[in-house]
Formats: sequence, C-alpha cells, structure tokens
Amino acid sequence: MTESERETAPARAGARRGTIQSVDRAARILKLLASGPRRLGVSEIADRLELARPTVHGLLQTLQAHGFVEQDRDSDKYQLGAGLLHLGNSFLDLNELRGRSIVHAERLAQRARAAVRVGVLHGPVVVVVHHVFRPDDAFQVLEVGAQLPAHATALGKAILAFGPPQAVDDLTAEPLSKLTHKTLAAAALRRELGEARERGIARERDEAVLGEASVAAPIFDHAGLAVGAIALVGETTTLLPRTTPSKALTAAVVDAARGISRELGAPRWPPAG
Repeated sequence: MTESERETAPARAGARRGTIQSVDRAARILKLLASGPRRLGVSEIADRLELARPTVHGLLQTLQAHGFVEQDRDSDKYQLGAGLLHLGNSFLDLNELRGRSIVHAERLAQRARAAVRVGVLHGPVVVVVHHVFRPDDAFQVLEVGAQLPAHATALGKAILAFGPPQAVDDLTAEPLSKLTHKTLAAAALRRELGEARERGIARERDEAVLGEASVAAPIFDHAGLAVGAIALVGETTTLLPRTTPSKALTAAVVDAARGISRELGAPRWPPAG
C-alpha cells in the first residue's frame, strides 16, 4: 500500500464513524505506544497503523509538545510521556474524592435524614460523583453522573465561592439560564458567593427545581483547593423552610466536608486566605 493509500483508507473509515481524523490518529498512536514495553520509531508506528510517515512525525511532534510522548535521545524512538501521568492522576483524584466521601456521606444522610450529593465542578455544571438516598422507604432515583447547573445548586455555589475568580467570570460571561422564577442572575449570584465564602456554607432554595432546596459545604484537597462539595438535598419546606439553614444542619454539612477534606490531606478547613 502506498503512503497516499495509507492516508485515504483510514480517513474514509473515520468519516464513516464520524470521528475527527487527527484526534483519532493521535489516540491510535498513544494506544500503540501503550500496548508494548519497548519504544517505537516513526517508521514502525507508520507501518503498524498504515499511516504516512510525515503524518506520524507531525502527530508525534504535537504529542511531544504537550508532554504526552517522549523521544529517546539515543535511538530517536518514542514512548509515552509524563503528561499522560498527570491526566491519569486527575482521574484517580476524582475517584479518591468519591472513595473518601462514601462513609461521610452515609453518616450525613443518617444524621440529617435527607439525601446527600457529592459533586465536582465541570465548566458550567456540577457532576454528581456520589449520591446517598434519603433514609426512608420512598421511591428515589440514583443521581450519580447527573449534571446540575452550577449557578443554581448549593454544590456549585460552594465550589465557586472558594475557587478561582476566573471560574465565576467565565460562568457569568453570558446570561445565566433561568430555571425557575427564583434562579439568581449574575449580580445576585456574586453576592451570594461572597456570603457563602464568609459562612463556609452555600444554600439554594427553589432555584433549580421548585420545591427542592440544598445546603452544601466545599471539600478541599492537600493543596487547599476546592475540589468538590457535599450537599444535603430535600424538600424546601422540610430542609430549608427559612432562608438561613439551622445551626444543626450547618454543623452536619460542615462536619462531613471537614472530614472528607481531612482525609484528602487538607491541613485545615476552610484553608487560610
């Protein structure tokens, strides 16, 4: 097969699958390098993947610039780079957060007699990574993997309040989606985030779903970064009948957040400064 044929055959296959050609090729290179213990040269990679050598060389240079592959100085061959380890650690950190949260979330649900969510910020949404049902016999739906609007949930507010200002700027760069008549606009959201930072706890009443409220506290890692939050969720009339949560409710959520943060290596909750 000629180099031209090598180029067009995978391109046609990629087009049928709806993939982006350059990303697909880069992913195939990484998988090939991960499949064996030894380094591979440009020609070896090109032959195995049926790609043109100039294309493989260009992709390897791009992957090397991002730290995803490394080139051996003596042989000029390539192997996986340390940049992939950083990505892997991010995945492990997320799983560690969930693992460290399980016991504390169960205790919080029993203590407050309410459902518990643990979430992480992902752009304009919060992704639920752990969910504990309210401890009763009522029908409930598991919410792990659900994406919630960060600006209209206590989870999102708790993380944003202690996160970098740029995250809030990015979120409010465009008008916030109005989910109910109580969803906050940008100015009101900023004021509430300031209050949450002072109190160490965030609240939400009927802003995402009418009749539902939540109270959340941030979770910090060993570097003092807000990596997630834990929240109590329930009916507004039961969980948060007034604007300010009760002292007992606040103490329960803060104790859970502090406990998870301690297990993640946070020296104090919340961090100084």
